Amino acid sequence: MKKMTVAVIGAGVRGQVYADYAIAHPEELAIVAVAEIDWEKRLQFAKKHQIDESKVFMDADALLTQKRLADAVFICTQDQDHYRQTMRALELGYHVLLEKPMSPLPEECIEMGEKAKQLGNVFSICHVLRYTPFFSRIKELLQSGAIGRLMTVQHNEYVGYWHQAHSFVRGNWGNSKQSSPMILAKACHDMDILQWIVDSPCTYVSSYGALSYFRPENAPEGAPKRCLDGCPVAASCEYYAPNFYLTDSIDWPTTSISADLSYEGRLKALHDGPYGRCVYYCENDVVDHQVVNFEFENEVTAVFTMTAFARDGGRFIHLTGTKGEIRGAMELNEIIVKRFDTGEEVKITLQPPKGHIGHGGGDWIMVRDFIHLVDSGEYAKGLSSAENSVQSHLMAFAAEASRVSHTMIDMRHFIDSLMI
Repeated sequence: MKKMTVAVIGAGVRGQVYADYAIAHPEELAIVAVAEIDWEKRLQFAKKHQIDESKVFMDADALLTQKRLADAVFICTQDQDHYRQTMRALELGYHVLLEKPMSPLPEECIEMGEKAKQLGNVFSICHVLRYTPFFSRIKELLQSGAIGRLMTVQHNEYVGYWHQAHSFVRGNWGNSKQSSPMILAKACHDMDILQWIVDSPCTYVSSYGALSYFRPENAPEGAPKRCLDGCPVAASCEYYAPNFYLTDSIDWPTTSISADLSYEGRLKALHDGPYGRCVYYCENDVVDHQVVNFEFENEVTAVFTMTAFARDGGRFIHLTGTKGEIRGAMELNEIIVKRFDTGEEVKITLQPPKGHIGHGGGDWIMVRDFIHLVDSGEYAKGLSSAENSVQSHLMAFAAEASRVSHTMIDMRHFIDSLMI
């Protein structure tokens, strides 16, 4: 297999995770160029991957005005930048691995998929859950008939109070006008897993949810706009920023707040940056809890629930079929299969793969699959191809439309309206 070369656009947390595959597997992947607007992150990334100075760029535009610099590009920038950067990269001949969501606009998702198909480029979306040992085993169990014909799916995502505060209140995805709605920014992973598991077109969607807690009227009396400005409830507040970011740990999510992870660098970030804000005064508007109901063409029904209000983040799933049921907890790497006829109950304990364990171990498996797709030329067979991902993105867009309008969405009419 030929070693693949990659240019990385966006050297934040996700870009670093995918690029680190090259450190662990230098015989398969080499990072040869980077574009990153934060100069400290840019220099650190370039040094780590030994990138020649001539291929280190201040932003995506600077890189994408060059002739093609590598076989492929990893685009890991903010949601609203994806469309323009992806279309340009495809036109330059790059194979593209794009961080989810594809775009905050459904029309742009469709257009990007069509562009890649027209040009013959590999275009994969970072729906990493499809690659996890956990969901892969569930898919195998369904395909083997372990519980007969699938009837219902109940899928829950517990975001976690701390993750919600970090990413979806203080962080880059707290305001839908600057990024995407919560159902797209966070839960398009889950929409994609439901689409993959059920394996049938979605026909109807209804959704309910709101931003109920992280609002100014719920702030403790006397709470300032920033945690370090003398908060009177600092000792008891579960969202007090120093308790998140000024500890001995400099792992994620602390790695997100500053390129300088010294105590002084982190303290400065809390004084000046978004992560030092009181969670009740962040101008955020994405929901902190939501439920979505689905009906599929094959008559399977599904319910998805997402909530910020859990101590530990995690995904739990319950599938029922005509012959049995499956219960699974992704973070526990545990699946239980129960049969009706024999009464048999089998517990499957999975071992996560070696290497980066984010997203249930799916991150690096996805990168490896992308490399193999480019090498083999079997572009249409990608597990998370844009063609597959567009369908689950449309489910997310329909869910948000339903939530906002308090109406049920007919997916056929919804999709037709986008094609006009």
